[in-house]
Amino acid sequence: MSPTLSKNSTLNLLKMNTKASIVIGIIAVLLSGCNQHEAEKEEASPVLEATSPFREDASVTKEYVCQIHAIRHIEVRALERGYLQNIFVDEGQMLTKGQPMFKIMPNLYQAELLKEQAEANTMNIEYLNTKALADQKVVSQNELALAKAKLDKANAEVKMAETHLGFTDVNAPFDGIMDHLAVRNGSLLDEGSLLTTLSDISKLWVYFNVPEAEYIDYKMHHSGDDRIRKVQLRMANGEVFNQTGVIETIEADFDNTAGNIEFRATFSNPDKLLRHGETGTILMLKPYKNALLIPQKAVFEIMDKNYVYIINKEGKLEQRMIKIEAEIPHLFIINEGLQDDDKILIEGLRKVHSGEEVKIDLKPAQKVREELELYTE
Repeated sequence: MSPTLSKNSTLNLLKMNTKASIVIGIIAVLLSGCNQHEAEKEEASPVLEATSPFREDASVTKEYVCQIHAIRHIEVRALERGYLQNIFVDEGQMLTKGQPMFKIMPNLYQAELLKEQAEANTMNIEYLNTKALADQKVVSQNELALAKAKLDKANAEVKMAETHLGFTDVNAPFDGIMDHLAVRNGSLLDEGSLLTTLSDISKLWVYFNVPEAEYIDYKMHHSGDDRIRKVQLRMANGEVFNQTGVIETIEADFDNTAGNIEFRATFSNPDKLLRHGETGTILMLKPYKNALLIPQKAVFEIMDKNYVYIINKEGKLEQRMIKIEAEIPHLFIINEGLQDDDKILIEGLRKVHSGEEVKIDLKPAQKVREELELYTE
């Protein structure tokens, strides 16, 4: 019996030790959890940076796709029928006003001119004879007037023939650059046949469409401001054209399908860099006087809407929706939702939630602005 009792006592003792170990383990876990909770509580209330909105004059560059046109772009056409005898120019050539371009075979028109000149000489002789007789009162003044009319008609026919002959010489009507040749030597031309096109690219008309709301804002507040009327042109290669344009005119009617109206800006093109038909982007300055500004990092987005955290009088966070008017480097221009004396959180936005009490380090708006400028540089 003695060995059996000894064995049972040992088993009971082991069970007691096991239970004690479990209890101790549970207590240790609970103590650890309490310590962790206290640590988390301490970490949950750090000092976070905040600031206030500030006001200053700002400006935003608006971009508009544009079409570039030569200030003069015409089709050069034949004014007379005939064979094309000579071409004196080449495609892409810069021409000066009056420079010969094409020659239509003139033989027929030369013969017509000679015929009309002979007819005019005949009428002149007839008129002189009639005038001599009228002076001697042999014929009436009516016959003299009739002879004079015939002479005038013959001289007019000569002028007409000279004009037709002159139309066989096609000269450049202005300084410009020539496009493709539409004909070749020996081509039979009809009156009005296209020969080529000619573009005066000394200046450019650049057209761009502006939405209705922006047009109204421009007319109401900025149309008399020379700074706003001046625009830049970003070319297709991404570089900005080295000349400044000026908005000179606005179309009369809106495009009801798109809700836009067309503006036209004029650019000088002294180096003849840009050509008719190119595209680009107009860069137009839009000013905001005394705009309300906040750092972009203070804003977060939920379901396509923008919010900031406001620190209220109780030191608790309040989530507030705002409306952004425009964006400039590192800053937002605010349209609605904020007042000048609001305190907004600019740090730790992802670590906090609405209603939470926080400690803040309120930075002056000017200091925050200077830090953003340094970051931009």
